[in-house]
Amino acid sequence: MFRINDFKIICEDASRDGAFSEGDTVAGLVSFNLSKETKVKSVSVKLKGHGQVHWTEGTGEDERSYSASKRYLKVKEYLVLEKTESSVLPQGTNQFKFRLQIPQEDLPSSFKGTHGSIVYKVEAQICRKWHLDSTVQKEIKFLSKSIRNTRQVVCPQSNSVTEKIGVFSKGEVQMTASVNRNVCFPGDTLTAFAKISNGSSKSMKPKFSLQQRTVYIAGGSKDISDYSLCKKVGDTIKPNSEETVSCTIDVPPGVIYTLNNCDLVSVEYYLKVYLDVSFAFDPVVVFPLIIAPAIALDHCEDLGPYPGGPAGPPSYSDFSSAAAYPSEFNPVPISTGACGYPTLEDKPPLYNSLFPDGQDTTSRREPVQKN
Repeated sequence: MFRINDFKIICEDASRDGAFSEGDTVAGLVSFNLSKETKVKSVSVKLKGHGQVHWTEGTGEDERSYSASKRYLKVKEYLVLEKTESSVLPQGTNQFKFRLQIPQEDLPSSFKGTHGSIVYKVEAQICRKWHLDSTVQKEIKFLSKSIRNTRQVVCPQSNSVTEKIGVFSKGEVQMTASVNRNVCFPGDTLTAFAKISNGSSKSMKPKFSLQQRTVYIAGGSKDISDYSLCKKVGDTIKPNSEETVSCTIDVPPGVIYTLNNCDLVSVEYYLKVYLDVSFAFDPVVVFPLIIAPAIALDHCEDLGPYPGGPAGPPSYSDFSSAAAYPSEFNPVPISTGACGYPTLEDKPPLYNSLFPDGQDTTSRREPVQKN
């Protein structure tokens, strides 16, 4: 009985970090073993890239499904040309080398999520007359140059927010928040900082949350999911007081890179710094982040307020009092008004007054999201 045994694809390793990009050549070997001399119409190899999304909303009669798909890449090479007369392959092991070049086009990176995927693979096929085709596939990792070649200046971000607190509880809260970079990589550690002037009669807790937002797009609709990758909670800030807090935020080692060049799915990251206030809108500052390969980042001096150290969690508490830091980070006493209560006429300090090497950005009010 005729059999094709040990049908496989062996790909040469990608030249950089195990992933291919636009313009790269995928080279390798197609190998199989024939139990006897065999006539074949053709032997071919293809490089394919395909994206798809699908999700369902509602239940019962109101249930509605959304789906979309797109072919991003198809490159084909014949290893045994298709002819009028079949070609004869010998019994035993047959091996064919191949080289497939990825076009210089803007292609999205490999992705696998809850409601969709973007998959790149090499597919080999043996075609014979009056027989079903024999096919084998091997998935490859693809990383878009749009994120691999990220060369944005790694710099700190800063922003401020002022919020009137409650109807029954009077007063304002001011917060100046900062993070030491705008571009990071999986396994990286961010340093975040917040200076809070609590001029209200409410207690509150500072919180720092690294968020991943995934958006699936199909049929004019979107499915949006937010996931907290790392969250830190500080000590309670008492009414009519001022505190300075800081913490480290660990970027998970296995997190996927930012995906922003695909019309089916996008993956974005941001750091949310906010004050958790009971029965009131939370003052919040949001910093967009790009997560890229470490090789894509310029190794410039860290512009954060704290000295560099080994990666991983510090030996001290994630949150520390202002007294643990140099004097330039200590809270500046706010002025007092009638009955000894503080007034918030004084503006929060700019980022460059705290971090002389940093860069202050224009303040803006972000939509409130509570976790």
